[in-house]
Amino acid sequence: MSTTISPLAVPFPALPQIAGVTPRIARAGYKDWGRCDLTYVELDPGTAVAGVFTKNVCCSSEVELGREQVKAGRARALIVNAGNSNAFTGYRGREAVEAIMAQVAGHLGCPPGEVFVSSTGVIGVPLPKDKAYAGVAAALAAAPCSWEEAARTIGTTDTFAKGAGATAIVDGKRVSFAAIIKGSGMIAPDMATMLGYVFTDAAVEPAFLQQCLAAANRETFSCITVDSDTSTSDTVLAFATGRAGNAPLASFDSPGADAFAAALADVCRQLAHLVVRDGEGAQKFIAITVTGAAGDDSARRVGLAIANSPLVKTAIAGEDANWGRVVMAVGKAGEPADRDRLSIGFGGTWAAREGQPLPDYDEAPVAAHLKGREVTIEVDLGLGQGRATVWTCDLTHGYISINADYRS
Repeated sequence: MSTTISPLAVPFPALPQIAGVTPRIARAGYKDWGRCDLTYVELDPGTAVAGVFTKNVCCSSEVELGREQVKAGRARALIVNAGNSNAFTGYRGREAVEAIMAQVAGHLGCPPGEVFVSSTGVIGVPLPKDKAYAGVAAALAAAPCSWEEAARTIGTTDTFAKGAGATAIVDGKRVSFAAIIKGSGMIAPDMATMLGYVFTDAAVEPAFLQQCLAAANRETFSCITVDSDTSTSDTVLAFATGRAGNAPLASFDSPGADAFAAALADVCRQLAHLVVRDGEGAQKFIAITVTGAAGDDSARRVGLAIANSPLVKTAIAGEDANWGRVVMAVGKAGEPADRDRLSIGFGGTWAAREGQPLPDYDEAPVAAHLKGREVTIEVDLGLGQGRATVWTCDLTHGYISINADYRS
């Protein structure tokens, strides 16, 4: 992780211990850095699992295997390697993942398919089997660690450890959530480009857990972008141990299902915002709300066209109230829009209404708003009831510096 902390960083929260979940860390030495870079999380037998994965067609073997593994719906362990993505490495990369799965499965006495593996870092370098084996062996023997230590260990260009938690009452039982995530660059929807893990002690059937995670993903991870690039490796997994003692949730007809789904979505939203706050070189956190669209999906796509525009992002970085760049981004989105119905504002101050600059528009409050760390952009298309909010950050010289030097 970087030694320079993002100005948008937030302190790591106090997260609960989740019954049936034990995190440990170790140093495999995937890169020449003096810190742990392998996280191992042991899960109770019978733990349910669900996942969403990158849509990048050049994905890693970890993603390919994970997509198949979640279909069975059960997990006993998670291994996360930081510093090497093991993507675009052919059969050697797959063999390395399968070796890790077999090693952990042998230790736990479970099927290899219940061991999930994620890797993050440089593309095109096979994961070294010797370092992976030694790192896993050290992790299996390590003492349990804190959630913050686990979050730091999975980071790469991250500048701060990221975690989120929540609680809910389900079937009269208090259920808890603890989650960690890494992500700073190569962040775009389809799903989100990062590695994120949510742990809960709720009892949930795997199919319903998958349904809830997919729904949460659509409104959170798939509504963030740092640089429009979708990674080869990224994954979000949710694990439910069932130790809270509630009647297993099987559908939204189950007692407490709504509360569970809301808490899961809240945790995912917290995690998604943290990734944007740590966007490479970011100085400002930007929320873009689009209303009046033909539909919610259309609103989301318009919002992302704005959020991914280098011209919009650099204008925000320069604290320039250039609302014409937002007009441009709306027009290029490929979604229904009418120039003569379009309204645009910043921080609650409208600059243009229904296709016209406001005659009494005062740029001073907008300029003051743009000097802050948190910026809002409002767009009303004036066409329908569709709405969406997406989140991004500004584009600064820091982003170029980080990525120009990424492999060194």
